[in-house]
Amino acid sequence: MRLPIYQVDAFTDRLFTGNPAAIVPLETWLPEEVMQAIAAENNLAETAFIVREGADWAIRWFTPTVEIDLCGHATLASAFVISRFIAPGSTALCFATKMAGALTVTVDGDLFTLDFPNRPAKPVEIPADVVAALGGPVPQAAFQSRDTMLVYESADQVRALTPDFVALGHTRRMVCVTAPGVDVDFVSRFFGPSEGIPEDPVTGSAHCTLIPYWAARLGRDRLEARQISPRGGRLHCRLLGDRVHIAGRAVLYLEGVIHV
Repeated sequence: MRLPIYQVDAFTDRLFTGNPAAIVPLETWLPEEVMQAIAAENNLAETAFIVREGADWAIRWFTPTVEIDLCGHATLASAFVISRFIAPGSTALCFATKMAGALTVTVDGDLFTLDFPNRPAKPVEIPADVVAALGGPVPQAAFQSRDTMLVYESADQVRALTPDFVALGHTRRMVCVTAPGVDVDFVSRFFGPSEGIPEDPVTGSAHCTLIPYWAARLGRDRLEARQISPRGGRLHCRLLGDRVHIAGRAVLYLEGVIHV
């Protein structure tokens, strides 16, 4: 069986930055174990599989080790592939998901805007095991949604973190760290070693929690964000009630064929 595959750098306008995602368009779903094996072989933070359903699409996302509930950068990359190669000129795309409801992406030139759920976090005690594994100072506060979110005083503190990924994996948490930005409203990094992602370059889904937090803290609903991983990425954010908009750009790195 020959399957098309695309690799796209998302949340960037330059190759070799942003977050790379593999996109595999399918006629029908493959067995889960095959999709998981393809994602492991790709060894990227996420591989997205998409299937056309009438005028819309269904999407599923796999890390190298597990299927996940929501992924921003691979959804943006999927919209890029559809609008550039499968259905050129598409300006609005709807994706059905297993766990996150219906997601839409609008296309305006080279800008892709994700309409995602708002996932506000609740304050929790600062988890000592996570702080120790991150190898930096004690954060100012901790919050919990799907991810554990730790808030630091400065972008320099976030940038300087040197996690012990083995220890962090033992906590069984996906961890987002954030702080005020300098030339943007806020910065972040994201770690998920227990899910096969030691550090995710740019994490759209984490912004479902970051956006409501920073919108409330800064008192405005439009925000600019940067993920300060080694690859880095830029996100244009907006809070809209129970939804958030996360916008960014993408560039094609690879187009090829998988032999399964």
